[in-house]
Amino acid sequence: MSTSTPSLPAISRADDAATRPVLAEVVRSGFVEGHHRGSLVVLAADGSVELALGDPAAPVFPRSANKPMQAAAVLRAGLDLSGERLALAAASHSGEAFHLELVRTMLDEFGLAEGDLQTPPDLPLDPAEAEAYLAAGQVRDRVTMNCSGKHAAMIAASAANGWPVTSYLDPDHPLQRLALRVVEEASGERVAHVGTDGCGAPLMAVSLTGLARAFRHFVLAEPGTPERRVADAMRAHPEYVAGTRRPDTWLMREVPGALSKMGAEAVQAVALPDGRALAFKIDDGSLRALGPVLARALGLMGVEAPVLARIADAPLLGGGERVGEIRAAF
Repeated sequence: MSTSTPSLPAISRADDAATRPVLAEVVRSGFVEGHHRGSLVVLAADGSVELALGDPAAPVFPRSANKPMQAAAVLRAGLDLSGERLALAAASHSGEAFHLELVRTMLDEFGLAEGDLQTPPDLPLDPAEAEAYLAAGQVRDRVTMNCSGKHAAMIAASAANGWPVTSYLDPDHPLQRLALRVVEEASGERVAHVGTDGCGAPLMAVSLTGLARAFRHFVLAEPGTPERRVADAMRAHPEYVAGTRRPDTWLMREVPGALSKMGAEAVQAVALPDGRALAFKIDDGSLRALGPVLARALGLMGVEAPVLARIADAPLLGGGERVGEIRAAF
């Protein structure tokens, strides 16, 4: 009886992470024990591609790096938000007390209840906040989920327009169609795929180059436009965009004019006030590589600030002591 080798599904080069360059390496006790591959793009001030590693033209899910565009959509829908409230609408907040207090205040101001949120119940995103939250006897909650500020703004915008509130996460909902339009206009390309984000909201896939163009568009937009209002609110109140112990906050606080937003699965986008921008994704989704890669990319762009060393620091521990680090490899 003869046998034959079963055919295996073809794997395209674009989908094979092994073909992507190493963006960060894991060094323990002087020995390189692992690598993080990915793609990265840097745009010059005029919008041209200055550096491309891997495949930045391939579509990715930006995850929460899409939130500035979603916040601009609620403004286009006519919702009156500004300051800390607008920053929180674009946030992946840490779940610190001031975040949760403002989410609840926003819900109250718009005549909404916590039960209107369709965020999945979750713990605070910040590990220290999560430990304190559990130690106080608290349980997973919809307000505590890091996207609750965005969802509060989406519900409020829907209610203000007479759009259905219970279906505000449907991709065909008027607000979500508006969000898709903002993503396409800002990125300069068609959305390649629509999926579902971790919070339940529609998620639009664009290329890393498109994501960098979108952030560049936001910082260069005319004052008073929805895009510029979002960028200005995020930069003025970065602790509401992230938290007191988060790189996005540190960067926007210490590099004047920088707009920064990370996303799950190790996505990061940054724009500088002169129009330079970057976006990258670590293929394996490891957030531990995000800081070293971000700091290295900003350094290549000519950014000089003490905060880069803080962002780049990603120690490896052995026996409770530092024995290595995650470091950029490009």
